[in-house]
Amino acid sequence: MSYIIGMVSQKGGAGKSTLARLFARELAKDGFSVKIADLDTQQTTCTEWAADRAEAQIEPEIQVQPFGNLKTALAESGRFDAYILDGRPHSFQQTLEIAKAAHLTVIPTGQTKDDLRPAVKLAHSLADAGIRASQIAFALVKTTNSEAELNAARAYLDLTDYVTLDGFVPVSTAYGIAHDAGKVITETPHRTLNEKAERLAQSIINRLGAIASEKEAV
Repeated sequence: MSYIIGMVSQKGGAGKSTLARLFARELAKDGFSVKIADLDTQQTTCTEWAADRAEAQIEPEIQVQPFGNLKTALAESGRFDAYILDGRPHSFQQTLEIAKAAHLTVIPTGQTKDDLRPAVKLAHSLADAGIRASQIAFALVKTTNSEAELNAARAYLDLTDYVTLDGFVPVSTAYGIAHDAGKVITETPHRTLNEKAERLAQSIINRLGAIASEKEAV
């Protein structure tokens, strides 16, 4: 089965591209065919990162292609085990179209209410437009390492009908250095940081598995 995963946010710099690159690499290293459709044509973060990765000859190589519209991007989604849509910010219409096409839509959010509130508002808007709550998930990204603050953020998100993924990605200079070198956040020299990112990636995989099981049961 081919899976489509949407990484969306209405805010720029929320962590969509971080998650897209992380998930693509974690699947590709296990032999899955993966591609990122970079729909943020103003930033093309994933596209430029993939060029850096290819130039540095880092394996596994990750396929990334920029697309001006979602319809064109989706035309080849069936050729891959996982097709990751990295949406552009400030475009609810595109975000909704991504969510309609995706098996799972992931919304990255920080841990403060300034980040949590718009993330939850976006999830509610998608649900109001017909997206199933079980196919929407929050990912805690660019957080601190404070257990109390993370627990408070999870408690806030738990008040909603949506899934909050296990794990979190804290702010770290090492993660930024990894991206600059064409790597992902599981490819730093620091085991603890890598494990944090791996846990979040695995949670996305687990959620996709749960969605597939729910569909089979229907």
